[in-house]
Amino acid sequence: MAGIAVLAALTAVAGLIAYLTRDRHTVAPPSAAGTTSAATATASATPSPSVSGPVGKGSVAKPPRTTDPVVFGKAFAKTLWAYDSRTLSQPQQLAGLKAWMTGEEKYADWPSVTAQVPTKDLWKQLRTNGQYATARISEGHIPAAFAAAFNENPGAITTAYVYAVSVTGTQAIAWNSGGAGAESRAITLAVQCRPHEHCALSGIAPGVSP
Repeated sequence: MAGIAVLAALTAVAGLIAYLTRDRHTVAPPSAAGTTSAATATASATPSPSVSGPVGKGSVAKPPRTTDPVVFGKAFAKTLWAYDSRTLSQPQQLAGLKAWMTGEEKYADWPSVTAQVPTKDLWKQLRTNGQYATARISEGHIPAAFAAAFNENPGAITTAYVYAVSVTGTQAIAWNSGGAGAESRAITLAVQCRPHEHCALSGIAPGVSP
């Protein structure tokens, strides 16, 4: 079967495939291929500017119109890590993130995204405390194992066009009474970039090594 062939060709990124297809028996195993060259895919993108003020103001950032999985992955990570409980409800936050997802249901792992967002009850507590977060992206890249699999057999991974993209950055959190803190963040995303189409998110894949 095609899915088995793709899995065999992508043993270096089996963690991504397993994650996107876990407990979802109707989902075909996704694969990946490049709409950009291997050299471009493995190159680190430049750091994104930090957010200077509360993010949100009644909306969530919209996905960029790009065919570069690293550019898309960095933009999504920044949007995921930046929020403002004072101006958005938890359902509004989720609705904003939903707009980043691929429309192909068999390659979309929405629960992996919702798991990263505070529950409704926790969100209410955040709002009571006036909590918001900003984000600075440090770096984004295609994991080495994924790039190696692509370079070794690029023709075998043209089913789903899903890339693994690892992103690192810093999340700064502030709340009422001048409280503040910051911590480093890292995430690996599954980003779908079909030829001649803008990229979209397939899911969050912690099983893939940066």
